[in-house]
Amino acid sequence: MERIPAAPRAPNEIDFWRGFALITIFVNHVPGLVFERLTFRNLSLSDSAELFVFLAGVALRKLADGPVAPLSAPALAFRLEGRAFAVYVAQTLITEVAIAMLAAASIVYDAPFMLDWHNASAVFNQPVEAHIGLVLLTHQLGYFNILPLYVVLMFAAPVIALLHRAGGAALLLPLSFALYAYALVFGVNLPTWPVEGSWFFNPLSWQLIFCLGFCLSGPHGFGALDPARRRAVRLAAAPVLIAGAFAALVHYSPNPRFVPEPKLLFMFDKTFLSPARILHALALYAAFAGLYGLAAASPAWKFLSAPAAYFSMLGRNSLNVFCAASILSLAGQIARFVYGGHVATDALIIILGAAIMGLVAWASEWRARLPAPSAARSRSP
Repeated sequence: MERIPAAPRAPNEIDFWRGFALITIFVNHVPGLVFERLTFRNLSLSDSAELFVFLAGVALRKLADGPVAPLSAPALAFRLEGRAFAVYVAQTLITEVAIAMLAAASIVYDAPFMLDWHNASAVFNQPVEAHIGLVLLTHQLGYFNILPLYVVLMFAAPVIALLHRAGGAALLLPLSFALYAYALVFGVNLPTWPVEGSWFFNPLSWQLIFCLGFCLSGPHGFGALDPARRRAVRLAAAPVLIAGAFAALVHYSPNPRFVPEPKLLFMFDKTFLSPARILHALALYAAFAGLYGLAAASPAWKFLSAPAAYFSMLGRNSLNVFCAASILSLAGQIARFVYGGHVATDALIIILGAAIMGLVAWASEWRARLPAPSAARSRSP
């Protein structure tokens, strides 16, 4: 019998915000883009990276609980480790494509300095060591360094999900917070090699927002906010959002010379995900959680349903779309170098990038809907 293709998920809040994060990551990864000024990081202490990782935790909770019945422990662990391996393969592929793009652009445009872009110089100057580092994830290109974090989180995901399922939910956040505090207080991070340094996204710190996404989702959906309490939570989040927007607008950041030890607790550091960034991110999610459902119930939804469906389609196919967005953002950087940073160039980058991301998402779902050949048709004559 032929396999009946499964229909894609209907648009929903988690996929919508994940698609929104993917679009903003693409825009923010083309520095200097005119439209970059319109992304929410210009009014926030956090950005789309926190949103993306938080939603990964939410998605893990949905998988761990199961839509009808939860998967068995071995099946859940196998599925999550398989996802981690898929992300690892994707990271390796897009990194090698990015290296080839930089090498080709340096030749075509006679610009050898492009070989130094985004920490790529070690690949050309120390190819043996650098390629070992690429395989071990100890060498990462700039703008291609969030998937290594995701790999680590997904390899740890079975521990999180099974601890929660075994009745250790009360221990999960304290343990996560203890690891986070240890990293901040002592400045502990994973090292890079062969280029001396540390990971841009410190997994020891970023695991906290991943676990928060897991723990704060539940029966009430994104954010686990009881609808009756959402108004009060939004009012409480408002001062945090206003303070963060003001700090972002005036480009305020605490001076490390004038803050007490441990300094990372008081900075707005992205690598270690300082508390101010987490607090502001949680305030954002509290403010916007549930708005998707309200919008879907309003008469104006017919005008919003098309963009909502587009964002949700991106979110349903997040890994493939993220890989495409990473390559497209580098292509946009090269295009701006060649043609200049004009409004027309920037608009073309955005239009083509968004269209190709949508095409990748559509193709991913179209492929999944293809019927499997029946045994009779696949048998050799």
